[in-house]
Amino acid sequence: MAGASGFLGTRLAARLADAGHEIVRLVRRPPHGPDEVRWNPGTAQLDPAVVAGVDAVVNLAGAGVGDKRWNDAYRALIRSSRVETTSTLAITMAGLPAEDRPTVLLNASAIGWYGNTGDRVVEEDAPAGEGFLADVARVWEAATRPAEDAGVRVVRLRTGLPLHRDGGLLKPQLLPFRLGVGGKLGNGRQWVPWISMVDWLDAVVFLLDRTDVAGPVNVVGPNPVRNAEFTRELARQLHRPAVMPIPALALKVALGGFAQEALTSTRVLPGVLTRAGRPYRSGFSFRHPDLPGALHAALHG
Repeated sequence: MAGASGFLGTRLAARLADAGHEIVRLVRRPPHGPDEVRWNPGTAQLDPAVVAGVDAVVNLAGAGVGDKRWNDAYRALIRSSRVETTSTLAITMAGLPAEDRPTVLLNASAIGWYGNTGDRVVEEDAPAGEGFLADVARVWEAATRPAEDAGVRVVRLRTGLPLHRDGGLLKPQLLPFRLGVGGKLGNGRQWVPWISMVDWLDAVVFLLDRTDVAGPVNVVGPNPVRNAEFTRELARQLHRPAVMPIPALALKVALGGFAQEALTSTRVLPGVLTRAGRPYRSGFSFRHPDLPGALHAALHG
């Protein structure tokens, strides 16, 4: 697993370990234990023996898009941290003898693939949109092709916005909301493709096991909402008002280049997950299909 120490990777590694799986963590620093192996994706250095014979490779590595203000250097890091890790893993897997190749590569991607869709509903068959994150997603996903061409089942996890009080979309909003100064972003009409953390974890485990699913998968909840509705529900669950909308201009001052992405409307549905297994009972089921339950689990679970 690459990215095992990140917001999503930490939780996924714990979930898989609890289920009895052995996790080998790829790290760039000196290893701290027998379950860690050092690599350097910046120079495409990965010992093929590390991935030879493993059941699956999971790649969640990448610099956080909301961690810092975007300047040219950070944009370059967002791109390189995704493409280099993915390319190193895919090429290494492809170079192994067929009998030693992992059977599946679950590689992170993002709903940024679709760009700004406005009110238009999109599923996995929609083409890439426009904008910086769409361009990143395009080359990010393309970097998996050596593994795919070698016969590895590749699943591209187009993750939405997982809800958890300790990170992601929710964490930076909690303090202002609890202080009574939270509010919608811009005009609040943009669609928010949220997913509960437990459903994100369930989906990844489901996709690891389902040998009949490959290609892009939207890992989002089945009922996206507009930012204004998300804001109202979060305020209701925190028992606070939400009367301080954040103007688009203020976002641009605070967030720089990331502001445009924060205002982007992406109305994405989980087409593959919704249809997987039908009409069989082994299909995927969301534990939190609606926002109130997902937010309650994120805040109090």
